[in-house]
Amino acid sequence: MDNRVEVREFLTSRRARVTPEQAGLPAAGQRRVPGLRRSEVAALAGMSVEYYAKVERGSLAGVSAGVLEAIARVLRFDDAERAHLMRLAQEANGGGALLRPSRRPKARGVRPSLQWALDAITTPAIVVNNRADLLAANHLGRAMHADLYADPANPPNLARFTFLDSAARRFYPDWSRFADMSVANLRTAAGIDPHDKGLHDLVGELSTRSDEFRRRWGAHNVRIHGAGVKHFHHHVVGDLALAYESMDLQGDPGLTLTIYAAEPDSPTAHALALLASWAADVPAGR
Repeated sequence: MDNRVEVREFLTSRRARVTPEQAGLPAAGQRRVPGLRRSEVAALAGMSVEYYAKVERGSLAGVSAGVLEAIARVLRFDDAERAHLMRLAQEANGGGALLRPSRRPKARGVRPSLQWALDAITTPAIVVNNRADLLAANHLGRAMHADLYADPANPPNLARFTFLDSAARRFYPDWSRFADMSVANLRTAAGIDPHDKGLHDLVGELSTRSDEFRRRWGAHNVRIHGAGVKHFHHHVVGDLALAYESMDLQGDPGLTLTIYAAEPDSPTAHALALLASWAADVPAGR
């Protein structure tokens, strides 16, 4: 990922989405492009147009944290976007290496003790890396994501499944939302480790094979793993409305643990009980 190009496209896309009204400016006059003008961002952020134009062209080396915060404020960044901009600035200043994960080869599995911990969880639980590889799951998590394990020749990857497997449209009833989150997660990962060749290869593959992915990748959206409710449709037990909690694993940088749970005595709770019964009859390797 070319840092200057990433900075330019990220800031340009954020500027285009902020309306004059949102920035407290009059909307009078014909605008050739959506969003704010560079001169308006510069004025609101308290800097010259020339300086802001230099920043937006990708020159973040030497730019102070105060200037970055001012730009983030004017462009109405959320926490994920602000963190992404700060990482891009650190990369431009040569500090990105301090933030990157170890360059050790990335294994396809997890530590045995982490798998033991997963197996001790009684609701679906999975571990995913920054490239959306589904590295590990407990038995119920594997049963829930059975579609991703349908082809044993291809290691399961959530992004590849979302955009290249027709089963994803059934598994994710709100497919567009999942697609947006998937791409935003990958874009965030690219900001954290812009030299991850595996991630580059995945993005290249999906950009080539999926118009839906390519369009979303160009939007430069980022996000932070969190919590909420996701809806799924499992081919055996039907609809599932699952609360989820995602957390980064301190002992394994770059890995995220997600635990799913159903509201007690809800239709989803009964469906999970049925899924557990079905999973008990399915060999662990399937």
